[in-house]
Order: sequence, then structure tokens, then C-alpha cells
Amino acid sequence: MEPMRIFDIPYLHNKKFPKEDCIASKVNGAWQKISTAQLISIAENLAYGFIDAGINKGDKIATICSNNRIEWNFTDLAILLTGAIHVPIYPTISDEDYKFIFTDAEIKYVFVSDEKLYDRIKVIVKDIPAIKEVYTFNEINGAHHWKELLAIGEKNPCPERLESIKKSIEPGALATLIYTSGTTGTPKGVMLSHTNIVSNVEAATIFVPVQAGGRALSFLPLCHVYERMLNYLYQYLGISIYYAESIDAIGDNLKEVKPDIFVAVPRVLEKVYDKVLAAGNALKGIKKKLFFWSVNLGVRYELDHANGWWYDFQLGIARKLVFKKWQEGIGGNIKTIVSGSAPLQPRLQRVFWAAGIPILEGYGLTETSPVISVNLLEPGGAKFGTVGPVLPGVEVKMADDGEILCKGPNVTMGYYKRPDLTMEAIDRDGWFHTGDIGVFKDKFLMITDRKKELLKTSGGKYVAPQPIENKMKESPYISQIMVVGDGRKFTGALIVPNFHNLEAWCKANNIPVDNNRRLLIQNDKVHHLFETERDRLNASFGHIEQVKRFELLPDEWTTDGGELTPTLKLKRKVILEKYKFSIEKIYAE
Repeated sequence: MEPMRIFDIPYLHNKKFPKEDCIASKVNGAWQKISTAQLISIAENLAYGFIDAGINKGDKIATICSNNRIEWNFTDLAILLTGAIHVPIYPTISDEDYKFIFTDAEIKYVFVSDEKLYDRIKVIVKDIPAIKEVYTFNEINGAHHWKELLAIGEKNPCPERLESIKKSIEPGALATLIYTSGTTGTPKGVMLSHTNIVSNVEAATIFVPVQAGGRALSFLPLCHVYERMLNYLYQYLGISIYYAESIDAIGDNLKEVKPDIFVAVPRVLEKVYDKVLAAGNALKGIKKKLFFWSVNLGVRYELDHANGWWYDFQLGIARKLVFKKWQEGIGGNIKTIVSGSAPLQPRLQRVFWAAGIPILEGYGLTETSPVISVNLLEPGGAKFGTVGPVLPGVEVKMADDGEILCKGPNVTMGYYKRPDLTMEAIDRDGWFHTGDIGVFKDKFLMITDRKKELLKTSGGKYVAPQPIENKMKESPYISQIMVVGDGRKFTGALIVPNFHNLEAWCKANNIPVDNNRRLLIQNDKVHHLFETERDRLNASFGHIEQVKRFELLPDEWTTDGGELTPTLKLKRKVILEKYKFSIEKIYAE
């Protein structure tokens, strides 16, 4: 039996792979493990509570969590079992976006994780009479706790009615509304059916080299369709899911859980790599030389033993003496790391593969449930600089202007209450227009840029910023960068330095470091360092694409600061507005 609806997956999992640690999270310093049978039992009782509370098929229920947790799974499954629509929402969006989503989606109940979110949400919902109640996962004085509904369900079970509701839910029915934040503008509610997500789960099995009984560490937000689909995928394959305590605790959790797989965005992997290099720079003598010999060897890594036997022989030494410690640092059992959401530096990917930690880069959107393509571990299944072959059952072609078009069972039903936007995004033949520009290299899909992010200089030349930004981040001194130049005479850039590496360089070159970043980036020698790095990396591009001038910035771009989306992509229009004076300095005569 194969799953037809999302809620079929845990029942199938319980038949094939009954286990005591289906899902686990850290509570008061200890891992709390929930078996597959417990997941189903608690979710069913919660569903009975929903039915008793008057929640009907088609009602909208929102969840807002500051961290991944077991209770999210209980609520998600209970919502789906009752035929209600799950609307997961990021905790970091603005109050205005909360109000819009609550109203637009006609939310009736809200579940929040903690007191901070509860205090914020209870003020907002006062102005939205359609919302009947707010429940919390943590116990908070004066707030309704989710276990109140659970207790009602336990006292008033209605298995026959629940079974009847389940049978009435068609695979093509709406399962979830996911509001995409984008970079600007009003959020759009992406409608995904059971078929959309289940088809992606089944197709995505090809990139998971982990057998039933393996472990996954989960830390990307469950409100994002990527991590959510992966949670269903892990259950489908019999892989236990362990939720990291926080982003800051990932390193410790990796060593505790010893997972076989985890999924990350490039920004997380860049930070991991920076920490590894910082540890290497702290070494002395032969150990330091051996470390950087290994890293430099890794930079030249090619897939499928293309470098020949002598390279493989040296790599074996590097793995035994240096890279083995990298593997131990992430638990020692990793079969693969999967990267998505934004472009990954090929240089970074090469080094990790050389270290025996293969990173598989993939591609997709919320509207495609989400995965369209992904690299594979099998021989000939991966190619650096690409997002891999297209998934089985999914079709991809290029429009005349190079835009990637996608068709398949994973493509969204459309945008909620926005038939105009749906018609713009999905043409008459069913092709979804992704807004990304790409090409095929043999069977491998390569993303070259966002269609709407292409810059056009005042000379009429088009510039794709993402390849330039990715290349520039190969510098150990560049943490973040955004290429600018739309309507301007030349290509420029805003750069946030990697201050850890920059301060180490300053100390080695007798440049005072007094924790004043604004003064540091104004130093002539520091500016010359970045000019040297720019010139070195500019050599990969044509004259029009090369960064001519840049401005260094003292503060990192973050989601809290508003410069990054919740999936750590640049909010280009926000950055353009926030740093307009810095941009004007770039183009000042």
C-alpha cells in the first residue's frame, strides 16, 4: 500500500517501521522520544478534540513555532486527519503580515510555541474576531494549553466519525496553505494538495542514501515546505527525526544524535566551513601545514575519481589525518548533507566531498512542493555547480527567455483567492513559471539567476548577480555580498566582511583591532585587502560583470534585521533601500 494523502504516511510507517524514536526533541536536557504508535494515538485524540470543538473540514488552523518540536507533528497530523487546512507561519514576520494572513486565510484557531510568541499574537488576534482561540505548546499562565483539547478528545473519542472524515478526503484536496514571504509585497498563499506533497515525497526518495532505522537531524523551520516535506519523507523511509535545540546548538546535537543525514541552507554550511577554517588557522607548525594542504587538495576535488590515482592516494592520506576529524565533528555517521533554498558555492561543495561529507545540492520552490531537481550520490549522478537531474515524474523545460518552467503532480493548485496570480504563474498548458533562469548541462539543471533579479546597466547590458556573489564569497574575508548596478554605469557591490578572519589578518599585519568595526573597515590597508580579493575573483568574469567598486558594511545581514528572508535569502529591495547612501557612495564621481 502506498500513501495517497499526507496522513497515510505515519500509518504506513507504523506498519513497516514501528519504532520507539519516530520523532525526538530535547526537553530539560534529555531527549524525549515519541514512537510511531504514540504519534498516531496522540494525533487521533487531538483530532477528536478538534471535532468536539467544532472544527470542520476546510477550516483553517495556524501554527507558529519558534523551534521544531514534537507537538507540531501532533497538531499537523490532527489537522490533516480532520480535513482542516494547516497554515504554518514563520515566527519572524511582521505584525502586518500576521494580520493579513490571519484575515486572508480565515484562520479559526492558532497554536503558538512559547510565551514570547503568545504575548505578541494575543494582541494581534484581538482585532480579528474570526479567530476563536489561541493555544500554546508551552504551559503559560493565563493561556489555553494544547493538552486541553487533547484531554477533551481522550474523554470523547469518535473513531467512527474520524474514519468517515478520513475516507471523504480526496488526494487532490487542499491540505495546506503556505504563505510565501518573498522579498517585498503582500504574502501569497500557496495552495498545496495531498497529492502535491505525497508525490514529492515519493519522488525524493532517490536522493536519500539512508536505510530504515537511520537518523536525521532537523533544524530548518517546519513552517517551510522543504523541511516539512522532508519530515514526511523521513517517516516514509523509516528514518528517525531528531529536532535540534536551536541553530546555536547544532554542533552539540550532531555529536549527540550522530545522524546519517541532515538538510541545510548554504548560509549555515558557510558558517560551519568558516569555523573549521578558524580552527585550522589556530593550529601551529606541521599540523597547520597539513590542515591547509588537505583543504587545498579538497578545492581541486572532482567527482567519480576524475583526478586519477595519485590524487586519490593523497586524498586518502588527507582523510585519515585531517578530514576524519571533520567527520567526527558532525557525528561521524553522515551519509550526505542536502543543500537547498539558495545557490551553494561549488568550491565549498568540493571541499566537503573531498572530506568524505558529500553535499547534494537541490532546487525547488514552495509552489513545487518543493523539490524539482537534486544531485545524487550514485556514480554520474552529481555535477558541481548544478542542482542535479530532475526528479522522476517532474518535467522541466526552458522558455524562450531562459526561464525554467515546471510541470508535474508536485505543482501547486494555485494562489489562494488570487486567480490573477495563478494565471500569471501557471500557463494554459499547466507549466509553472518559476521566475528562475537556467540551462541544462547534459541531464543536470543549472540555475543562473532569478529572472527578476537580473540587473541592467545604463549601457543596456544584463548582469546576473548570483554567480558573481557566489564567486566572491570564496574569499575567506567576505561573509555576505550583494551585487548592485541596475541602471548604473558599472557593477558594484555591498560587502559584509567575515570579521573573524579579517581581525586575524589585521593582527598578523599589525593593524589595531579595537572592536570598532566601523573604524576597521575604513582602514586603508583593509580596503586594499578587499580590492586585492575583488581583483583575484573578478578574473572569472567578463568586463561588464566585474565588480568595479564596493562599500564595506559593519553589520551582518540577518532575518531580525530584515535583510534576509526566513530561509536566509537576500531581501534585495530591502537592502537597496536600507543602504541607499552606501550605494550612492559607490557611484559618486
